[in-house]
Amino acid sequence: MYLVTMLGNLLIILAIGSDHHLHTPMYFFLANLSFIDTCFTCTIVPKVLVNIHTQHHTISYTGCLMQMYFFMALTLLDDFLLAVMAYDRYVAICLPLHYTTVMCPQRCLLLVATSWLCASLLAFSLTLLMAQVSFCASHSIPHFFCDLLPLLKLACSDTHIFQVMMFAEAALSGVVPLTCVLVSYACIVHTILRIPSAGGKHKVFSTCGSHLSVVTLFYGTVFLVYFQPSSSYSANTGMVASVVYTMVTPMLNPFIYSLRNRDMKGAVWRLLGLGKCSTH
Repeated sequence: MYLVTMLGNLLIILAIGSDHHLHTPMYFFLANLSFIDTCFTCTIVPKVLVNIHTQHHTISYTGCLMQMYFFMALTLLDDFLLAVMAYDRYVAICLPLHYTTVMCPQRCLLLVATSWLCASLLAFSLTLLMAQVSFCASHSIPHFFCDLLPLLKLACSDTHIFQVMMFAEAALSGVVPLTCVLVSYACIVHTILRIPSAGGKHKVFSTCGSHLSVVTLFYGTVFLVYFQPSSSYSANTGMVASVVYTMVTPMLNPFIYSLRNRDMKGAVWRLLGLGKCSTH
């Protein structure tokens, strides 16, 4: 799964970078999403594989905090970028005449840079708070990586401030982007329903199907784990959901986006040297 994830996402990045037809905002955001998924997988899976191979299931305190920081930052970044991609589709479908003006290269860079900055700051603030928490009982984490809720279960100091901060950030970084996604797609569906031909409706909706699939998979598992009090956290449910969004989703994303997209498939085949050659 790790090799498939790495290969699939790197192929997406290389295909978009090498094909000038794909140098558009939609594919720029997709390349960023693939890069984030690659980094996200590298944050967790290599350590899991080492633990399985050596049967030495330990991680240093500093290593645990670093893993938690990068995990949170990249999860939040995924969250923000999915909202940005929904906005891009909204402008493309609902405001097509203004698309090149609204989604100019400078604005695309600004949206991605802002997402990186916000995700890094939010993750750093929680990591800083976690560093103040005392762990004086068991140091055995009931999880396969240093996630927030399993670590809180082991804390013996007051974690009230941390939990308030965590839920505030969850509302800011989860509910707000999801609201942007839902509003964008409500406008998109309204526009699609006004298209007279069934073929036209299918063509427009097919450009959004891949993104909707990824959004559903990502938000469904994240909400299942994090939008609950730490007291009611279930280790088994948390681990199953975590496997989905840390391993399965990054692996499926390249397939979801490439198999449903003719331009993306063509770029990948050309990159691999299997595309059709043209003569002049």
